[in-house]
Formats: sequence, C-alpha cells, structure tokens
Amino acid sequence: MEAVLVENVSKYFKKKDRIIRAVQNVSFEVMKGEIFGILGPNGSGKSTLIRMIATLLIPDEGTIRIFGLDAIKDSKKVRELIHRVSTDASFFKKLSAYENLIFSAGIYGLSRKHAMKRIMELANALGFDGSRLKDPVEEFSRGMQQKTAIMRAFLTKPKLLLLDEPTTGLDPRAKREVQSLILEANRNGSTVILSTHDMEEAAKLCHRVMIIHNGRVVALGEPEKLSEALRNEKNNPTLEDVFLKYTGTSFEEADVEEVE
Repeated sequence: MEAVLVENVSKYFKKKDRIIRAVQNVSFEVMKGEIFGILGPNGSGKSTLIRMIATLLIPDEGTIRIFGLDAIKDSKKVRELIHRVSTDASFFKKLSAYENLIFSAGIYGLSRKHAMKRIMELANALGFDGSRLKDPVEEFSRGMQQKTAIMRAFLTKPKLLLLDEPTTGLDPRAKREVQSLILEANRNGSTVILSTHDMEEAAKLCHRVMIIHNGRVVALGEPEKLSEALRNEKNNPTLEDVFLKYTGTSFEEADVEEVE
C-alpha cells in the first residue's frame, strides 16, 4: 500500500522580477513501512517538497495523497498522521523544553506519566542534559533546539515521519542515536521520509532513495542498485557518484536557490 503518492507536483515562487521553480513536475510513491530518502544539495527542492507533503505549502500543480487522503482537501486529517523534524522547527520559545514536550504529548494523546518517562529516555539517548529541560527554548543553541524537535517527533509512534535534515548540527553520538531512533520507529511500523545530503546516512538507513536536482528528479531506486549501475565506470561507486553521473555536478558545486 502507498503511504505517500506524489503526482506531477510543481511549486513556484515569485522573487522580485523572476520566478523560482523550486519543484518541477515531481512524481514518486513511498510504500507503507518504507524508509525513503530524498537526496540533493542545499537548494535542490528537498525542503519545499517536504513542506508540501506536510501540508505547510500548497502545490501550484499536481496532487499529493497521504494514506489515501488528499493533502489539501483533507489537510487536518493528514496532519494528525504526521510528525515532522526540520531545521526550522517551531516552539513556544518562552516555555521550557519540558513544557513544550508535555504540551505536544497531550496533543498526541500521551498521558503525562508516560510522556515524562519517554522524554527522559530520549534525553538520555541524545545526550541532552536533563537539567536543561526546564530552561526556556529561546536560550538553546541550534543543536539543542534540534534535539528538542527530535524528542518531540519520537514521543509516540506516528504513521508518517517527515525528517528534513534531522542530524544537521548534531554531534556524532547524537547523530548515531537519531539514526537508531529512525530504524526503531520504522521497525515499529512508521513510514519514514528522510531528506538529507548525507550520502552515508542515506545508504545506511534508506530502502530507496530519490535524487533531486534543480527541482527535478534525476534518479530513483535502491541505493545499492543505483551505485552498482556505475560499477563498470568506477571502482566502489557511491551515491555521490550517482549524483555526479546524473547531474554532472558535485554536491559542493550544486547550490541553487530555494525559497521556503
């Protein structure tokens, strides 16, 4: 069964006297129980695509369905199925991390007792100093805010996890723990869409990946099979080699503007 179905989706932004084509005629499906990677450099359209799936942006063209629900017409129901982590996560900044997490747990239907236990489990796993849980989020570094967003997303077992660069800015230990949480959530039934430019992370976690460049899909398939297809051209090819093959550009060189 399809968890996510994206058909012929495009998104444009007006900036001064020009049009920015952030996502152009993109189509793909994510199967229920899959970890699906969306790969590409900064500005490739990854975050715009994630935001449309999360119902935070409306496509200019095409349709998106989440577990059979229309992402626009049924947006309220769709949001109940999704937990999202992004580098621009929003919080009640004057409240503490603990207060933010307890508030979210209540929305998710988690009892206070179970929420407190789960918060401490996640804090320990991520190396989050428990004494800082009562500090206002506005006093946190970007990395601490990212960890708080990750704890919020993993409080319960969502049907769909949308993870937009979830390990950006994290120390190596926390990064490994987040990857373990992703795999655990998937084993427990969550479908995962992971947006990243970390090819090693994608190869480790994802069942299939889609490479996007300049808002267009340039490759889609299982990581090993995409890499294996280049074996006649290069020894021990990687996903970055696949990206180079299809775009003619390395990740460091490819950096087009993306508006969110």
